[in-house]
Amino acid sequence: MAATVKRDYYEILGVARSATQEELKKAYRKLALQYHPDRNSNDPDAEEKFKEATEAYEVLSDPKKREAYDRFGHQGVQGGFSGGFNPETFAEFSDIFGDFSDFFEGLFGGQRRQRRPGGAMRGEDLRYDLELTLEEVAQGVEKKIDVPRHETCETCTGTGCAPGSSPTTCGACNGFGQVRFSQGFFSVSRPCPRCGGRGSTIDSPCNACSGAGRVLRHVRSACSARGRAAGASAAPDRHSLRT
Repeated sequence: MAATVKRDYYEILGVARSATQEELKKAYRKLALQYHPDRNSNDPDAEEKFKEATEAYEVLSDPKKREAYDRFGHQGVQGGFSGGFNPETFAEFSDIFGDFSDFFEGLFGGQRRQRRPGGAMRGEDLRYDLELTLEEVAQGVEKKIDVPRHETCETCTGTGCAPGSSPTTCGACNGFGQVRFSQGFFSVSRPCPRCGGRGSTIDSPCNACSGAGRVLRHVRSACSARGRAAGASAAPDRHSLRT
């Protein structure tokens, strides 16, 4: 039986070998939406075309893999898709797929990633429950409160390691941060359970934060509750504080 010859990745996506990342993304999105298994349950060939396009994009969207592929072909990337997804490309799927983002978030790691134009992610809102007397609610009051929140540990600067030590490459995932397993017709990756997806472990944890890299601190802030005018609705008032 003759071996199956793998198609050229650029040919699969229908782009030139000089295609930009944006052109690759646009071509892949078009093919992925066209051949997605959920949209083609009656087409037995759609699943294979979908996997083929995904394999091509996974390799060509990674600069290092693309360079190896351009020089050595399929052998240069050790089989492309079967060699494993680069976790840096996972964040792209939410942008590419839109309506299918939930599908890929569950498939490639289970954690939703927000776009970070400036590299920073918005933290969670802080909530503080404050009890007020009826008189305070009626007349209005301002109180000083201590709001608990997590901040970067100053001792280890967020690394979680004791001074003079550094993280060790995780032996379970070899620093990749992901472990592979089969799920249906995909061979997919999940965050490594040993290192939590960080790709490294801490042998000598920081005593100040117990290796968490963050410590709980209390921030003093003012909270104002306005009084109610006569005849105003007696519905409970809600106040939120952000620091």
